[in-house]
Amino acid sequence: MEQSRIASSAVRPATKKKRAKAKAAPTKNVWRRIREPLAKSRFAKAALASLFAGAMRFVRVTNPLVKGSFELSGGTYADSEPLIVGLWHGQHLLAPALYPSGRELVAMVSRSADAELNALVIKKFGIDAVRGSGGRSTKSKLEKGGATALIALKKALDAGKNVCMIADIPHGTPRDAGMGIILLARLSGRPIAPAAVATSRRKVVEKSWDKTTINLPFGRSAIYVAPLIEVSADADDAEMERKRLELTAAIDYATEQAYRLVDGEK
Repeated sequence: MEQSRIASSAVRPATKKKRAKAKAAPTKNVWRRIREPLAKSRFAKAALASLFAGAMRFVRVTNPLVKGSFELSGGTYADSEPLIVGLWHGQHLLAPALYPSGRELVAMVSRSADAELNALVIKKFGIDAVRGSGGRSTKSKLEKGGATALIALKKALDAGKNVCMIADIPHGTPRDAGMGIILLARLSGRPIAPAAVATSRRKVVEKSWDKTTINLPFGRSAIYVAPLIEVSADADDAEMERKRLELTAAIDYATEQAYRLVDGEK
């Protein structure tokens, strides 16, 4: 009798998991069926972009900046513009809503179909998108259209516009800067601003590869920018790698400080 009870209790967790998967399956199937039509519908994409942009504006308005937060308009590094703003994947969602509307910005957005919606959303905030993705080697950047995107970003910098790149590589190692942003700094001669945005109320999607953080309303927000990083025009491979590691540490530090500000830590 006792053995049957043990066997029964051992089976229950597995049974519960199977039931949970069975319940989740219909939702996934429904999403797969509607995803392709949505992706092809210009009206649907425009409507979703407007919805997301409106939600971001609401979150921004209901999350006042805390004391000590970086002032984007006429801030510490205003004399160093144009800048290359570096952020982490999954920690950047609210950034377009916080960027001052009077200052031109061009952002690199992935060439993937899913990222097209991101490009439409940032356009709602007056931010131009350049489609591409930077890898760790010249070959990977060329394969992903990164070379063309880097040229477009350099032209924007030459025209006096700030640019923004997500420093880590999509679906690569999260919070580990790629070489693309370092190469852009070397080619353009413009400094990198390691930055982070945080809100006190947030939801972390733990199962996402980059721990995507969804900013929620009715809290506090913070922007933190670490000291600028410059890359010399004659930097060799060893120096480029050193700067990549320096940028990784700097954005990590900016992220830590942004969360410290909103969470009220000393």
